[in-house]
Amino acid sequence: MNRFFKFIMIPLLAVVFFDSAYCHPPLDLVEAARYQIGKTLLYDSGYRVLDYPNGDLPIVRGVCTDVIIRAMRSAFGLDLQELVHEDMKRHFLKYPQDWGLESPDKNIDHRRVLNLQAFFERRGWSLDISNEIKDYLPGDIVTCIVPPHLPHIMIISDKRNVDGIPFVIHNIGAGAQEEDRLFDFAITGHFRFVKIDQINSADPKR
Repeated sequence: MNRFFKFIMIPLLAVVFFDSAYCHPPLDLVEAARYQIGKTLLYDSGYRVLDYPNGDLPIVRGVCTDVIIRAMRSAFGLDLQELVHEDMKRHFLKYPQDWGLESPDKNIDHRRVLNLQAFFERRGWSLDISNEIKDYLPGDIVTCIVPPHLPHIMIISDKRNVDGIPFVIHNIGAGAQEEDRLFDFAITGHFRFVKIDQINSADPKR
């Protein structure tokens, strides 16, 4: 029995530990986003000076990106504020230049949808944009345009409507909500990651 445990069970446990350390169920992200419902009650797009790293507004307020930022921190211990800022310091011109800035701003850059899209794309998370229900899995991140031209970001829920279309968790103006709105807007990006090291790599090869 001891020999069996030593030569069979210990390597097996090592594999299980490795998987649990680096691969997190997508439902962790969903639950971390869902936890914000009833706590984030306001949509507040105002500029705020934040602590760095792990800076945040009071949980009662935020924008669509804050749902993603808070969920990533809670589910995976990953700080998009720091990750985006450090990547932008090294590769500023790889990010959108829509705001007339000459250098990164750690207070706001990670809270902009277009910057998160660029960050996700640089890490190879991008999937093809599709209108097929089956292509959207819990924990996926979707960006879209809310008319007339407002970039928006959402997390795909594990809840579905009667037609099988997944709900999304987002803040579109009334705080964090879980709603049947996936195909209400023109989708501009679809992202999925499997391993922590896909996020936390120091310098993507892009």
